[in-house]
Amino acid sequence: MVSRKAVAALLLVHVAAMLASQTEAFVPIFTHSELQKIREKERNRSQKKSLALQKRSEEVGPLDPVEPTEEEENQVIKLTAPVEIGMKMNSRQLEKYRAALEGLLSEALLSTQNGLPK
Repeated sequence: MVSRKAVAALLLVHVAAMLASQTEAFVPIFTHSELQKIREKERNRSQKKSLALQKRSEEVGPLDPVEPTEEEENQVIKLTAPVEIGMKMNSRQLEKYRAALEGLLSEALLSTQNGLPK
């Protein structure tokens, strides 16, 4: 026949299933403190990952430790020169920074006339 332990275990499972089907309330799986511990572990993992990435980047070091020559710098500037930068200013800002803006524009105009990209 069936052992008493097996019958007791099946009866216990049956009672638990009946209670679960009748329960309409939320039964949390984790307590508040357990959730806090889980979040803290996730934060620690992300910090460890970021530190590992930072260490790897420091180990690799700069890609080109040699100082670039002036000719190489000019080539870089020529490659980035077509990028346009825009900004919006209201009339008060234009009045306030008029002298600085005129200086920058005149400097840019002179450098383009001389053939030097700025």
